[in-house]
Amino acid sequence: MKMKLLALPLLAALALTVPVSAAEKTKDHDHDHGHSHAKKEVGPNGGRLLTAIEPHVEFFVTADRKVQITFLDASDRPVAPTSQVVTVTTGQRSAPTKLSFAKSGGVLLSDIALPAGNELPTVVQIRLAPGGKLVTEKFNLNLAQCAECKHPEYACTCAEH
Repeated sequence: MKMKLLALPLLAALALTVPVSAAEKTKDHDHDHGHSHAKKEVGPNGGRLLTAIEPHVEFFVTADRKVQITFLDASDRPVAPTSQVVTVTTGQRSAPTKLSFAKSGGVLLSDIALPAGNELPTVVQIRLAPGGKLVTEKFNLNLAQCAECKHPEYACTCAEH
């Protein structure tokens, strides 16, 4: 019984050192601007590549805050949309904004602009063909500009440190 009582403080002390070490490792991993980046490729317009879809799709926010979807071929070159269907749900979770898309000069362009704000939870749903599999990607759409690579944070290309 005494052995069990002596082991408890030792286990508690050991458990407390693990989170501190993990927190220090995370802190060392972060950039000066408070977050880390995984190395990503940028799309042909400077947007985020959605790689869960083959071939890939570029998610790009235009100057007027509309979302532009560009379909890419196997070499990541733009191709005109055909029968693909895209919906984007973004904004406040309590009052989400749903964007629909129409063909516009070789890309799909959202019918309305993004809601106000620079950090928007976003769900992109793409069906490549009628009756085909629905592919969903979720991410935080951060429209602030990265200080290092100068891309918007949602399409940041910085390598992890």
